[in-house]
Formats: sequence, C-alpha cells, structure tokens
Amino acid sequence: MDNALKLSRGIFRHVLVIALAVVCFLSQGLTVEARNRATSYLELSTGISNIISPLSPLGVDYSATEVQVAANAERTGSLQEEEEQESNIFMANVSTVMNVREEPNEDSIKVGVLYKDCGGKILDRQDGWTKIQSGDLIGWAKDEYLLFDDEAESLAQDVGKQIVTSNSSALNVRAEASSNAEVLGVLTENAFVDLIEDTGDGWISVDYNDEKAYVQSEFVTTSFKIDAGETIAAIKIREEAEKKASLTKNRGAVSADADEVKLLAALIQCEAGNQPYEGRVAVGAVVMNRVKSGAYPNSIYGVIYASGQFTPALNGTVARVYNSGKISDTNYQAAQAALNGDTTVGSALHFRRANGREGIIIGAHVFW
Repeated sequence: MDNALKLSRGIFRHVLVIALAVVCFLSQGLTVEARNRATSYLELSTGISNIISPLSPLGVDYSATEVQVAANAERTGSLQEEEEQESNIFMANVSTVMNVREEPNEDSIKVGVLYKDCGGKILDRQDGWTKIQSGDLIGWAKDEYLLFDDEAESLAQDVGKQIVTSNSSALNVRAEASSNAEVLGVLTENAFVDLIEDTGDGWISVDYNDEKAYVQSEFVTTSFKIDAGETIAAIKIREEAEKKASLTKNRGAVSADADEVKLLAALIQCEAGNQPYEGRVAVGAVVMNRVKSGAYPNSIYGVIYASGQFTPALNGTVARVYNSGKISDTNYQAAQAALNGDTTVGSALHFRRANGREGIIIGAHVFW
C-alpha cells in the first residue's frame, strides 16, 4: 500500500512538472506574439516597450495611463517640431492701416492699429483670425489683411533693418575701425543706430548721422527690427503731443514799429495781466492771427480797435495804460513773442473768460 502511494505521488510530481513547463512555454509564446502585435504602437515612444501593465501579464495594456502618456508625449513632440519649423512672423498686408481687436470678431473693442509694413510675431490662430504681438500691441487681426510664412519673411527682409544697440553707458563712435580713430560721437546705453556691416574683426560699421562710422562689437547687441503697430493709448498720447506741437508752431513774424509793440503790450496787460505767461502770449497771438487772417483788419491798431472786439480798447483802458507807460516787461516780452510768430493757441481767433465753452484753456481764459 505504501509503495503504491509513493509511486502515485512520484507520477503526480512528474505530471505537474511537465504541465508547468507547457504553461511557461505557451505563456512566453503568447507574450512574444502580443509584443509583436504591439510593435507599431510601441515605436511611438522610446521606453514604451518596457511598460507592461501588471494587470495584463501576457503583453501591453494599451489602455494603461503610462502607455497613453508616453504615446501622447511622442505625438506632442512631433507636433512641436513641425511648429518650430513654421515661420512665427506675420506682416500687415494693407495699403494704409488696419484695426486690431481685443477678441477675434468684428464687434470686439479696438485695441490698436497696424500700419503698412508693420509686423510682429504670431501668438495664436483661430477661425480666420490671428492673435498678434507687434511692439506693445497685442490683439486679434483678420487673416485676410496679413501675410504669413514665406511672404511675411520676404516682406520683412525688404522693409526691416538691422540695428545696433549700445550696451555701454558711453560708447565711442569712431571714424575708422580703430580705437585710435577720431571720435565722432557717443552712444548712451540702449541708444541704437542702423547697422551697415559686421566687419568680423571686432568692429561694426553703422550709419551715424548719415555718415559711415564704427563701433566695437563687444559693446553692442545687433537685432532685426520691423515697424510695430500702435495701441489706442499710444495713439492718444501721440495725438495730444501733435496737437500741442501745432498749438505752439511758429506762425511767422510780423514787422511792427515801437508804437505797435507798445500798443499790443498794453492790450495784453489789460486782458491778461494777471494770467500766466503762456496766457499773455496767447492773447497777443490772437491779435496776430487776426491780422493775418484776411477776415479782420490787416494792422495791429485796426484789429485792437475793431468794433465790438476788445472791451478794454473800446472803453479807453488800453489807451490809458499806453499813455501811462506803466507796462510790465513781461507783457512787452509776450507782445514781442507774438510778433515773432510764437503762439500757445495755434490759429485761434477768439478768447473769453472760461465758462464751460470747449477750446484751449490757459489760466482763466478759453481760446478757440
């Protein structure tokens, strides 16, 4: 009985060993087969062939998070490489000016403009619109008014220019490519000029006041520059500056004898003797603008004493001040400035006490 039991146990062990060997062999074959089926997928990312889900001992679990992340990383990398090969430059394709908006639609707020030959970099693309950055201007512009890729690159090369920016607080600009050459001027930090040529020997030739000059390359930075758009805020600031400049632009001198200078100074003293200097010049300028206009008498005396115009002249105050000779030097100075063509109110022909009327406010008066 014992011998029979021992025999059966021995046979059982042999059978078990053989069964295990068969299972191992089949398992290896299935694993290899599963891996072969997955080869095309695994090639998406280095290392994916080593990611085996513990829930799937015979191969790759395609739904495993690790596998999907690795595959997506490969795809993203490929897309990034393609994007990097594409041009990131745009150029405006207009004859004058185009609008840039806050959002990609026609009804969105206008945030700035791009002029002819302006350009910049692309930030985003969406449904026929491109989000652009051009200088300080960031917003959306319609694709139909923009150039991209080769066309943009070509136009940028045509209208853009290489500039040289000083990294030094006092960079000498020399007549020749030598540290012993004559100094033509000095560039302060961040000042820039147009590049002509990098000579390759430590010097760069530049356009300095329409002359060819040289700076040492180790003290500068070179960059490519194209014109940028304007934000609405920048436009308002520029227009205010232009308006102010037009108000003070010299309008041409008018010859006058000593009596006319004295008469004009007397009027200024009566009308604006307690006002800031700019206001006194403004009163004199109104008189001179009338003299030049053709709609008024063409002489200082005729303008000042025209019917219904300057009350101090009509009520005799101007004459009393004139005859007294007590006219301040400041009012003489303002009168002479106006005669020389100076103005603080442009071509204004009228003024009165400020009372809410629109116009140029100086001191207590409004001019228009």
